[in-house]
Amino acid sequence: MKPLAADEITGVWGTLLLPVEGRGDIGWDRLASQLDALLTSGVDGIYAHGTAGEFHAVDEAEFDRVSALLAQRCEAAGLPYQIGASHPATPVALGRIRRAAALRPGAVQVILPDWVPLNDDEVVRFLTGAAETAGDVPLVLYNPPHAKTQVSPSLLARLAADVPPLVGVKMAGGDDAWYAAMTDAVPRLSIFVPGHLLASGLARGAHGSYSNIAAMSPRGAVAWYRLMTTDPATAADVERRIGEFFARHIAPLQSRGLSNPALDKFLATVGGWADIGVTLRWPASSAPADAVDPARADAHRLLPELFPA
Repeated sequence: MKPLAADEITGVWGTLLLPVEGRGDIGWDRLASQLDALLTSGVDGIYAHGTAGEFHAVDEAEFDRVSALLAQRCEAAGLPYQIGASHPATPVALGRIRRAAALRPGAVQVILPDWVPLNDDEVVRFLTGAAETAGDVPLVLYNPPHAKTQVSPSLLARLAADVPPLVGVKMAGGDDAWYAAMTDAVPRLSIFVPGHLLASGLARGAHGSYSNIAAMSPRGAVAWYRLMTTDPATAADVERRIGEFFARHIAPLQSRGLSNPALDKFLATVGGWADIGVTLRWPASSAPADAVDPARADAHRLLPELFPA
């Protein structure tokens, strides 16, 4: 696949989630079926090995097998794809970047080294090395709120200037001042924000989402994105109702200490579009299965736009 430019990284991207079986094995047939469902859902692209894909809980052979499956199926379908090549340990991350780039994805996603915080020079040094390792495959920086090193708009501006292969970022978003600062600092980068905040984010300058709403309903997330361009008022109301759903069914799970991967698998099970299940790999805690049916009933009642026939 050709390298993606920043202006080609837009819209709703779906993620691969690991179906876990038995004593923690990946259900490879279930993973392939999930990928087939994503390929026909209308999403603008697919990625693997994000937080929701439990990149931190796969070994290197599993990493390569997931990456190869994604590359093969997306290349055959002509759908853009990205491979997350992240790891908290820098040498392992560089190895993942090298092997991911060899598969020729549209971009490689990376996190910053995550055991100790980095200063600005170290951030530039790491991304420069990551770009050199990836060759002509561009980079997307994933900088979530729990990252030890938080990248400001001003540091992003330096990165955009010093590391030209950096074409996009995935961040938590912010208020009007944050969006204004990002627009001024990095006008050439693709800015992706959380899926459940995409309507308000798009209105303030974001370009798309590696989407937790696509985790719940890929077709529904695409339909909602189309509403953002044709009927912004209705799209904004959908976002308000998503917030209501999250307050009822996601916030209580967060308050129990469940991780984002657990919440995304829970959303996928609520959506029921693929056989994924709520189970995470050891030692992580999973969402309770008995919470799925009440959440599913509320999701269909509150958010019919996300469940097209």
